[in-house]
Amino acid sequence: MKTRRELIVVIAERYQAEDRHGKKAILDEFVKMTGFHRKHAIRVLRRKQMTVKKSVGKRIYQEAVAEALIILWEAADRICSKRLKALLPTLMEAMERHGHLRLDENVRDLLLSISAATIDRRLQNVRARAFGGRRKKRSLNRVRKLVAVKTFADWGDPRPGFMEIDLVLHCGERAVGSFVHSLVLTDVATSWTECVALPMREQSLVVEAVKAVEARLPFPLLGLDTDNDSAFMNDSLWGYCQAQNIELTRCRAYQKNDQAWVEQKNGAIVRKLVGYGRLEGLAATAALRRLYEATRLYINFFQPSFKLKEKRREGVKVRKTYQPPATPYQRLLMREDVPESTKQRLQEQFQQLDPVRLLKYIRDAQNAVVAISQNQIPAPLSEDVRQFVNNLATAWQEGEVRPTHRQQPRAGRWWRTRKDPFADVWPVLLGWLEERPDLEAKEMLKRLQASGYGTYQDGQLRTLQRRVRLWRASRARELVYGPETASAAIEKEEGRIQGLIP
Repeated sequence: MKTRRELIVVIAERYQAEDRHGKKAILDEFVKMTGFHRKHAIRVLRRKQMTVKKSVGKRIYQEAVAEALIILWEAADRICSKRLKALLPTLMEAMERHGHLRLDENVRDLLLSISAATIDRRLQNVRARAFGGRRKKRSLNRVRKLVAVKTFADWGDPRPGFMEIDLVLHCGERAVGSFVHSLVLTDVATSWTECVALPMREQSLVVEAVKAVEARLPFPLLGLDTDNDSAFMNDSLWGYCQAQNIELTRCRAYQKNDQAWVEQKNGAIVRKLVGYGRLEGLAATAALRRLYEATRLYINFFQPSFKLKEKRREGVKVRKTYQPPATPYQRLLMREDVPESTKQRLQEQFQQLDPVRLLKYIRDAQNAVVAISQNQIPAPLSEDVRQFVNNLATAWQEGEVRPTHRQQPRAGRWWRTRKDPFADVWPVLLGWLEERPDLEAKEMLKRLQASGYGTYQDGQLRTLQRRVRLWRASRARELVYGPETASAAIEKEEGRIQGLIP
């Protein structure tokens, strides 16, 4: 602008001295040099006097206005400038009415005409002193600027090895102090999930956990997609990924749908197994680590899950199509980009796994985690898998089997309130059932009434139906467990029927 002003002073004298054609030539050159609009250039060059000195803005609001503004701001409880501008007329009138202010007419007019932006400028230094100095703007993490953003729509159909990673807190109802964290990694292509227990949230522990997971994965680790947590956005994880040629990406802030795969596993695996209680210390970390050792095999080899195939919008509705349910192990076998050696190794591992033994180990580890969280001594582990299998048929009667979700079950009634009317003739009824297992209780009661074994009323049909149902349930065990294992269960049921044992 200074150069333009000097140029205007020099050319204006020539422009005013020239005739019509000379002015036209000078005007064309002047417009080309300055970029002014032609009409604006004519008005500028017609001015009689041009000065180069810097214009000094006139100070509108004097010290009295600034002083009164501070008093009004404090009286308004330091509210923002936009709210203060709306309050000024009412506040000034009230303070003058009670004798707190006696404003000059000019000062009052200036205060009523002041804008919110000017209030901010006038109170900038005052607010800085009042609130303990200038507030620094929060800058983005340096590593966060280097990591590329990947949304849910950017995945497509990746090959196995690109995993989403997240932290699950086991802090209970208060996120204070030191508590255990679960690091969850989920493969986008196959839903293969790994969980690692961390005693605290620390970036070096995250790197060590990633190294441990990478060593036991059935496929090479190609990429990690994290959220914007500082536990991931740091030099430790960034340097490790750069050294191992692992692609590190992050989701958008406050957009959990960008990490939909791992977020789903946080609830379906971690919260389902561990719950929402508080875990602290190395003992709880070790117990949780033992739980995850069995869980990774049980989930990845024996737990099918749905995977979204297609999502399309039809008007206001969204139609979703899912692939058939499959385990991560089965998805790896179906992938053409997985080497045959990896598939063979997985098949050999699958043949050695016992799902019931893994489930029993998970239940025992869950009990240990709950006991440690409640400052109790964990019960010793039992190796009797057969007893665990026998209890699977009746476990539902005790309610929730997961100790983290269990409510105190009500005890079932096992005692009799009256004498069993069929206790004396039960051997005869057993003979009828052995001869005809499909014999109905109603037909048996009619045969009893006509046989002369005693007096039986029609109202006793319900009692006889219970007995027959229990007998059939005990015989059905032979079809599930075999005759050797079911014999003891059958004797127990018959003894229960006869009322000999509770």
